[in-house]
Amino acid sequence: MDPNTHQILSRVYAAQKDSHAADELIASYMPFIRSETAKFLKRPPDSSDDELSIAMFAFYEAIRGYSRLRGSFLNFASLQIKSRLIDYYRKEKRNMGQISLDASDDEKAELIDTIRDEHDEYAENELREATKQEIEELSAQMQDFGVSMNDVADNSPRQRRTLEVCQKAVRYARNNPELLKDFLRTKKVPIAKLAEGAEVERKSLERHRRYLVAVLLICTNGYEIMRGHIMQVLKGGEVS
Repeated sequence: MDPNTHQILSRVYAAQKDSHAADELIASYMPFIRSETAKFLKRPPDSSDDELSIAMFAFYEAIRGYSRLRGSFLNFASLQIKSRLIDYYRKEKRNMGQISLDASDDEKAELIDTIRDEHDEYAENELREATKQEIEELSAQMQDFGVSMNDVADNSPRQRRTLEVCQKAVRYARNNPELLKDFLRTKKVPIAKLAEGAEVERKSLERHRRYLVAVLLICTNGYEIMRGHIMQVLKGGEVS
């Protein structure tokens, strides 16, 4: 492991147990937090910006929720910051009623439309950029497993029955972190253990091995956006 990566991980795990260590870690990574906020705002943040405070809290949440199974800590923190900032803009959009009562109806309508358009554009652009980044990172990681995005598309379950088999296997893997660690270490899907533990047909899992590579990677490496979509499909609409 790279010494810098090891140092970051050591500090993150220390910060999970010690609030003072967490404060020091946040202070050390303020340039990173400011940079992520600037990407979202399309300008350097001011110390008075709510977005910067939200980004700092999101970084703290990333510290609290991180594990090695989520991959790079800074990638995980970046996605956490983007997600919280997008949520902030969406909530602001719902609170557009807080407009001066002195404004005319036309002025209120124009202001609401202007802010809504700007916030929608920010949110959509950031979500699109974050999703693109996740896809690129996932594609690069899948190469280590000998799998491409085209392989995954071709290997996806087509029938409800086989989708349910994959669903059970993925749920079992998520409930057994040691299996996921072995998967990342060996770069092989533990088909036999998944079939036995989830009580499903091994042949069905074998047929969708490449698809399982992608789904298991998504579940273990901090791909927040893609994991939400995948879990919604695998769990019949429930986002894990």
